[in-house]
Amino acid sequence: MTDPAPVALTVDAVVRARAAADPNKPMVIDPAQRLSYGDLDASTRELAAVFVQGGVGKGTRVGLLMPNGVDWVRIAIALTRIGAVLVPLSTLLPPPELAAQLRVAGVSVLISVEEFRGRRYLDDLRTPSAELPALQQVWSTGWVARATAASAARRIVDAMTATVTPADLLLIVFTSGSSGPPKGVVHSHGSALGAVESGLAARCITANTRLYLPMPFFWVGGLGGGVLSALMAGATLVTEERPTPESTCRLLEAERVTLFRGWPDQAAALASHAGDTDLSALQPGSLDALLPPQLRAEPGARANLFGMTESFGPYCGYAADTDLPRSAWGSCGKPFAGMDVRIVDSATGAPVAAETIGMIQLRGPHTLRGLCGRSREQTFTADGYYPTGDLGRLDQDGFLYYHGRSDDMFKVSGATVYPSEVEKALRSITGVRDAVVVNLADRAGNRVAAVIAGAGLSVEMLRDRARDVLSPFKVPTVWLVVPGTDAIPRGPTGKVDKRRIQDMLTTRDRAVAGAEQRRERI
Repeated sequence: MTDPAPVALTVDAVVRARAAADPNKPMVIDPAQRLSYGDLDASTRELAAVFVQGGVGKGTRVGLLMPNGVDWVRIAIALTRIGAVLVPLSTLLPPPELAAQLRVAGVSVLISVEEFRGRRYLDDLRTPSAELPALQQVWSTGWVARATAASAARRIVDAMTATVTPADLLLIVFTSGSSGPPKGVVHSHGSALGAVESGLAARCITANTRLYLPMPFFWVGGLGGGVLSALMAGATLVTEERPTPESTCRLLEAERVTLFRGWPDQAAALASHAGDTDLSALQPGSLDALLPPQLRAEPGARANLFGMTESFGPYCGYAADTDLPRSAWGSCGKPFAGMDVRIVDSATGAPVAAETIGMIQLRGPHTLRGLCGRSREQTFTADGYYPTGDLGRLDQDGFLYYHGRSDDMFKVSGATVYPSEVEKALRSITGVRDAVVVNLADRAGNRVAAVIAGAGLSVEMLRDRARDVLSPFKVPTVWLVVPGTDAIPRGPTGKVDKRRIQDMLTTRDRAVAGAEQRRERI
């Protein structure tokens, strides 16, 4: 943070400090409204009184179901200032999954939009249900906007905020569930805000930053990398409810956004629609596709910030506007201060030597406080490390390299294949915009299968080029070429949906096999 005096790591303390330091500066902007730090302080204290009057207090678990915007930020900040536990919920959840998350998190109050993108969330939730015994109240965002608090509730808000400490729970965030059922990850004020603060330099976020982030606020990428990063740095966050390439380009230009963070395919889509949009305010640290050629880095020169919901975002990185040392190109950078990263043998749990691939384990003040419904013994090792399920290696200089998920790796003819390694090699082939590699298992064994995004590519050419950069057992034997990255299935948080990829490749493989059989009969 930029304040000369330390500020306690609670949402209330940070809001007060920012409002005192620069009350007129915009904190968050959407196409319809903007909110300064001074107004954030005042309006969220008033809104907190409304929540107190409605029975919300310290420890109350409150679900929030609405799209990105100024109002999302206002409601979330008001709740967490008084010690309520925020449970951000995805606007993409079908009713059964929404009910499951409400149940797992023990949500007792739900605040939701009536409808978004054709989904009516409240129709089935206003009536008490035995399936959701904790859920006592359901409020629409419209009601929240109209509600006013009595003076009695206003008088106790400051006293309530004063009781909140960094050790108190801040939120429960659900993982995307790309490799299993979603988990409710619990973070405290101290763990979440400390994680955000530790990553600001690597993200290139300062008080002068005007940040655009297309990621949804219900995910840690949007909440930690966007809302709370802006708050901790004293920056300005620019957001929108329904991003499209056209609307986003207009917003980037109008608000003179200096930093665009998100997914590379989003940046590429924007670049293709930019036309004569003035994006000259964007600075290095933004995704390369939106920068002029002279500001772009060479492939592999910049670190890919690496983290997870359980670490509340990146726990490893390097300044996004600075090249890594040449020997560390392709790495994720180094663990942030306070984070203890070790690599262990996946089978035995024993630490391994530098340069050895193994399971990544984390320990430190920014890791999760726990998982909903699981004991500490079920969540952490005996010495306090969290097993991430990710594979990686640390080099002699302490740089971390990611090698995929432990449940993604597989063996072909006895040799281990790491999909992330094969994907990296395939992306180096000219014309390949993205590559996803999975295992297709059948009675004959495991096979390397790949979906390739790129125009004008043939399987024959890809196979030939792959043989130049991969060992024979790593070269895919099943291929599917799609015209662009938008044809690669992704989950709500932008992660590749490898189960759907496997289904696509299985269908493709069967079609090819059937065609070959028909040719043989002819």
